[in-house]
Amino acid sequence: MARINLLPWRALLREKRRKRFLMVLVALSLLAVAGLFAADHFIDTLVEEQMERNDLIRSTTFQLDGRAEQIDQLKVRREQLLERMQTIGMLQSSRSSSGIILEQLARSLPEGVHFTDVKMTEGTIVITGIAQSNNLVAQLMRNLDASHWLDTPQLNDVKADPAQAGGQERLFQMTVREARHTPSGGAL
Repeated sequence: MARINLLPWRALLREKRRKRFLMVLVALSLLAVAGLFAADHFIDTLVEEQMERNDLIRSTTFQLDGRAEQIDQLKVRREQLLERMQTIGMLQSSRSSSGIILEQLARSLPEGVHFTDVKMTEGTIVITGIAQSNNLVAQLMRNLDASHWLDTPQLNDVKADPAQAGGQERLFQMTVREARHTPSGGAL
């Protein structure tokens, strides 16, 4: 039989297969590294986009917080202005009441009674005066009670005038409250 040496051919085939295996291994390694690099780059891009969206949300939230604070300040200012308007309206409606009350006091005054002092403090009027008799003091109280602008006259003190030894004159002190009225003129 003829002897054919197949060893170099097998060795050569083995060497080709080994080189092809190494080339495929290197190519797959390079492909895997490129894939990892691409995946890393893709994930970094997604993270950066999300960070930009988060920054946009934060800046918008900050702006909205500023606007909400301005709205709260405007609400407080509105309440203050409403309180001022109410106070001004109340003062406006009661502006003429002092004159009206003085007129009512003058109209309620019967002949023979004189006021010596009239003081008004927070809706309460303290009247000090001289009357020729107790009946005139009672008449003054009835007249004050009949007024729509004055309420609940109350007699605090009545005594004989020490300056008039034999006379009937009486010194009196009474309080009367101002009746509360709405701006349209009706009582509260």
